[in-house]
Amino acid sequence: MDIAMKRAYLEATQADGTRVLVDRLWPRGVSKERARIDLWPKEITPSTELRKWYHQNPEQHWDEFQQRYIAELAEQEEALQALCELAQQQKITLVTAAKDEQHNHVVVLKRVMLQRLA
Repeated sequence: MDIAMKRAYLEATQADGTRVLVDRLWPRGVSKERARIDLWPKEITPSTELRKWYHQNPEQHWDEFQQRYIAELAEQEEALQALCELAQQQKITLVTAAKDEQHNHVVVLKRVMLQRLA
């Protein structure tokens, strides 16, 4: 299984495999043609409320955000399982517009997926 992460503003390549947008909102300024998104499972993205709360103070909220997002993912078992099964079959790239590449929901989602697939 090969799960990569990539910003939506970087060029899409063949090496990305299946490109999965994991943001609730479409990346600003990126055309659908340029983004080359194959899947957009909005149900596995953080809820609007959680996303807004986190962005009020990312440094202070990071630890609790991870816990809350994992709880939200647990409520989306079917969608999460489908994404994990896809990752077992082929390379996928989780695409996001997040600027901070180390403290964002994609880091948490990838970790949850890897734990399930281990």
